[in-house]
Amino acid sequence: MKPSELVLNEDGTVYHLHLKAENISDTIILVGDQNRVQQISKHFDSIEFETAHREFKTHTGIYKNKRITVISTGIGPGNIDIVLNELDALVNIDFSTRKLHEHLKSLDLIRVGTSGSLQKNIPINSFVMSTQALDLNGMLHHYQIDEIRNHEIEEAFIKHTNWDPNKANPIVIDNSKKLELKFESSVMHKGLTGTSSGFYGPQGRVLRLPLKHEDLNSKIDSFNHDGVRVTNFEMETSAIYGLAKLLGHNAISLSAILANRADGTFSDDPNKVVEDLITYVLDNIGD
Repeated sequence: MKPSELVLNEDGTVYHLHLKAENISDTIILVGDQNRVQQISKHFDSIEFETAHREFKTHTGIYKNKRITVISTGIGPGNIDIVLNELDALVNIDFSTRKLHEHLKSLDLIRVGTSGSLQKNIPINSFVMSTQALDLNGMLHHYQIDEIRNHEIEEAFIKHTNWDPNKANPIVIDNSKKLELKFESSVMHKGLTGTSSGFYGPQGRVLRLPLKHEDLNSKIDSFNHDGVRVTNFEMETSAIYGLAKLLGHNAISLSAILANRADGTFSDDPNKVVEDLITYVLDNIGD
C-alpha cells in the first residue's frame, strides 16, 4: 500500500486518528461529540490511554474487567469513512510492511448517538436501535456494495417516495445480529434509521432555504414495508453499517431520541437521556 493511500504520521500513528494498534480495544464505542467521550469514560474503572486530534478524541480503559475504547467521530458520513477505514487499518494492516495481516480481526462497533424520531409512537427521551440503516447520502456508492444491500426494502422505498433519479439511489444495510441480541430489550424501540448528508435541507428542515421536494419527509414518514418503518433521522449510521459489513466488523447503532418530528417536541433534559443511554450500553456491553 503506497504512502499516498495508507498515510502515516512520523510517530507511526495512522493519519487522522493519531492511533497505533495497541491503543485501541476490540470493543469500540463511537460517538459524534468530543465531549461525549469523557461522558462515557468517566464511568471506567481506569483509563490507560487518551489522545485527541481534530474532532477525533480517543479514550481506552477498563470497565468491569472489560477493555473498551471510546472514539469521537465528528458529524457526517464523510467522517465515518475516515474513522472506519483507519480503525480497520490499525487492526488488519502491518504498518511496517504495508501488507494485510494473515489473519484479519473483527471489531465490535457500538454507536451511541442522538436522533430525532419520525413516528409519534417513538417519544422523546426514548431509545432506538437501528435494525437497518437507510443511506440517503450516497457515500457508500463509492464502494462495491451489491452483496450487502437489502434490495427488497430499497425498491419499495424508491417506489413509495417516487425517488428523484438525480439523487443517489437509497441503500439499505442490516445491522449486526450478534450485537442486536446483546443490546435489545423492552425499553429499546427498533426500526429503519435514515442517514442523511446534512441536518437542515437533507432532513427536511426549513429556515430560509426552500426545499426541492417539500413532500419528501411525509413520504418517508409514511413508508411501511412489511412492518419496516423509518423510525428516525441522523447522519452516521448507514456509513457505519456499510463499511463495517464490507470490512468484516460488527456494528450496532443506538440513539437517544431528543426530538419528535411528528409532534414537534424536544427533550427538556437531553443530557439525562444521553446519560441514561450510556449507562444502558455499559451495563450490556460485557461478554
